[in-house]
Amino acid sequence: MTSQREPRLADAAEIAAEQGLTPARISGLYMERTENAAGKAFPEPVGKRGRARLWDHAEVTEWFAHRASARLAGHAPPSLAPETLLNAAEASRYLGYKNSNQVTTFVRDHPGYFPEPDVVEEKGTAENPYRRQLWKVQTLREWMSTRPGRGRRAGAKKAAPPLPDVPVDGDPDELLGASQAAALLGYKSLSSFSSSLSQGNLPLLKTTDGVAENAGRQNGRRRWTRRRVLQQAAQRSRK
Repeated sequence: MTSQREPRLADAAEIAAEQGLTPARISGLYMERTENAAGKAFPEPVGKRGRARLWDHAEVTEWFAHRASARLAGHAPPSLAPETLLNAAEASRYLGYKNSNQVTTFVRDHPGYFPEPDVVEEKGTAENPYRRQLWKVQTLREWMSTRPGRGRRAGAKKAAPPLPDVPVDGDPDELLGASQAAALLGYKSLSSFSSSLSQGNLPLLKTTDGVAENAGRQNGRRRWTRRRVLQQAAQRSRK
């Protein structure tokens, strides 16, 4: 007797990150029973995690593969020199998003989905410092050409990089990044960790222990101590 493989499940936040949309829009596609170019309605959820709906990832990916061309697919960005630097709001508009905070949302809530900034500028004062992230037009163009949800079939998407090997018995006060935390928590990808974090499923990581400094493109990224991550891992294992 051949056993059926369990489907990979994904919530609205993870699907939204892959398709360049918002979680609210994913929920809207379901509630409105939106049909794709093949005449198929957006798939029904197959389960729940807390209050979050879960979909069969492969089924949703197939639905988007046959989706009619969206507004973003037909967006023609303005002509700018490849080396031109744009901040997050300018990059959002350049890419065709109506929400000027879209790039900021990608960077904050979905690590690994959007390209790292090409330049990070230290701004402000000693009492009120902040960082300004900038992307080259060429970086944005390259991302646009491979952005999920542009009509490619399942399987054409570039595989996500593997998570690093992170020792459990290291310095408990060492600050770990998102990919390291994802590995210690047992996630298979950075996007699934990010999705779970944004859904509030990792309450002990809601508060960070610091940000990356003197780390090039990683400057300003969230960091947690190994101790906090392991505490969250222990909490997850008890569920």
